[in-house]
Amino acid sequence: MMKKRANKSAGSEHILRACMPAVEACWKRAKRSFAAPYGRDVMRWPSGPSQQGCPIPPARWKRALPGLALLWIAIGAAAGQNAPARAGGTLVLAHTSEPKTLNPLLAADQPTRDILYAMSADLVHINRATQRTEPALAKSWSVSRDGRRYTLVLRDGLRFSDGLPLTADDVVFTFRAYLDPKLNSPQRDVLLVEGKPITFTKLSARSIRVDLPAPYAPGERLFDSFWILPKHRLERAYIEGRLSQVWGTASAPSEVVTAGPFRLRQYVPGQRLMLERNPYYWKKDESDRPLPYLDSLQFVFVGDQNAQLLRLIAGEVNAAARLRAEDFSRLEKIPFLRAYDAGPGLEYNFLFFNWDASGPAEGWFRNVKFRQAVAHAVDRDAIVRLVYQGRGSAIWSQVTPGNRLWRTEKLTRYPHDLARAEQLLREINFHREPSGILLDNERRPVEFTLMVSSSNQLRRKMATLVQEDLSRLGMQVHLSPIEFGAMMDAVLKTRKFEAGLWALVSGDADPNSEMNVWSSSGTLHIWNLQSGQSRPRQTLEPWEQDVDRLMRLQMTSTDFNRRKAAYDQVQQLLSENLPLIFLVSPHVLAVAHRNLGNVSPAVMEPALLWNCDRLFWMRPPQ
Repeated sequence: MMKKRANKSAGSEHILRACMPAVEACWKRAKRSFAAPYGRDVMRWPSGPSQQGCPIPPARWKRALPGLALLWIAIGAAAGQNAPARAGGTLVLAHTSEPKTLNPLLAADQPTRDILYAMSADLVHINRATQRTEPALAKSWSVSRDGRRYTLVLRDGLRFSDGLPLTADDVVFTFRAYLDPKLNSPQRDVLLVEGKPITFTKLSARSIRVDLPAPYAPGERLFDSFWILPKHRLERAYIEGRLSQVWGTASAPSEVVTAGPFRLRQYVPGQRLMLERNPYYWKKDESDRPLPYLDSLQFVFVGDQNAQLLRLIAGEVNAAARLRAEDFSRLEKIPFLRAYDAGPGLEYNFLFFNWDASGPAEGWFRNVKFRQAVAHAVDRDAIVRLVYQGRGSAIWSQVTPGNRLWRTEKLTRYPHDLARAEQLLREINFHREPSGILLDNERRPVEFTLMVSSSNQLRRKMATLVQEDLSRLGMQVHLSPIEFGAMMDAVLKTRKFEAGLWALVSGDADPNSEMNVWSSSGTLHIWNLQSGQSRPRQTLEPWEQDVDRLMRLQMTSTDFNRRKAAYDQVQQLLSENLPLIFLVSPHVLAVAHRNLGNVSPAVMEPALLWNCDRLFWMRPPQ
């Protein structure tokens, strides 16, 4: 009998998973039955179907019961889904971009960081589900009363993927490299407090002292995603000044030594990258079983999101994140897949201009009224509707609706208003010719090229809408789809571009993760880049200096209200002066095979692989 019950439970789970769309539809019907005349707040659940103390008439309860009954079945089946995780198997994921590097010091784009995340380990980790810190390589830490000194203790027996020990020497070496201005790591700015570097000192083989120039507001969140490097493998390259050249995509797998749940097994450019279980990974589950559960992760590189969609439908790949809304709608109907909408994420899409572009464009782009006119011309609601099928939100700052703690409503907004845009242009002596072409104050046509990643279909569609919107002002915008790596080089190295459409994803909900964007010396201060340039430093606007001051303040204050007030002011200055013209933030959309366990997409990146060491196959994919 017990065996039959177990089989019945497994069967119920299978049936439930196959019927989830119907379950969800019935739940929506039940909510409508309750909420229709009483507003949308159905969280105030009634005590029962009696009229005493219950705002819902019995007749409405009767209409709701079928949906509630099926929902109860769903809850019961979910409760029976606690079978032990199965070890083994390969998870195949689709990526539309290949890694730009395998060197954690240089990784800036999210597709590259997704792969490195699965290979690497940090001292203290932010759990992407709870958004709280938890021990990782460091089993514990203590903080001095003044908040300026941390003492971290490493776990016993830590080893890298080549089997050699991971000690305090590796930690000190790692942060020395991240802080080296010659390497110009994208994460270096996070390790500067009031412009001064944080120092790391070895106390013993397993303990490290971290001294901060001033109190550091985010606390131990600092250590998340600073992936620890093997000194025994990289010290010579560092001494010889070639650390930025190691661990490129052509490196042999045995050369790339990491401390995460997986290690590099094979990379075939243009086809796939394979990671295998790291046998020396430190982490175990609650039953003392070694993690990760999976034998391997395979990243399959597809030309674009259309190819990704076809491979998912064909069952050739098992999971993917950053889905287009139209793909999400199709994939949630595929029986062997489950689609996940985690709501608004931390990604913000924006239009930006190169403030040191050549020719007359520099003067246009540096003029705040020009940027405000562009902001009014862009129809964000159309982008949400046509690009994201409603699964996105218009934004007016870098803090998206998904970041509820740090968001402020006191922003300058730019509703779609062509009349207001034209008025702003007239105020700087721009005017339209009878032909419709917009001329600047010296009668030069307003014409520029807008770069966009060629592999990102959503952003290309967005760029087309922006092009159409600006044409209504008489601006001639030429779209330039370009390979993402080449686009990054143009923006961060050569500076040979005029405008771009891009997106950034905060690594943490905490504003300190944005230091490298909003600090004038930041490596992603892309409109007016100061760092890593051989050319003379460009003039800072007064409001940029104010942002510098406020970002330093929020970084060092340990009083949340003071931090919040400072970051609110940053958002206000940015929304008023528009160094970036904020557009929309999409929902976090992902899909995975129904047989894949522990899938829980998060708002923070990496949305799908944040718990890759705990993903497992409940049953092999068919």
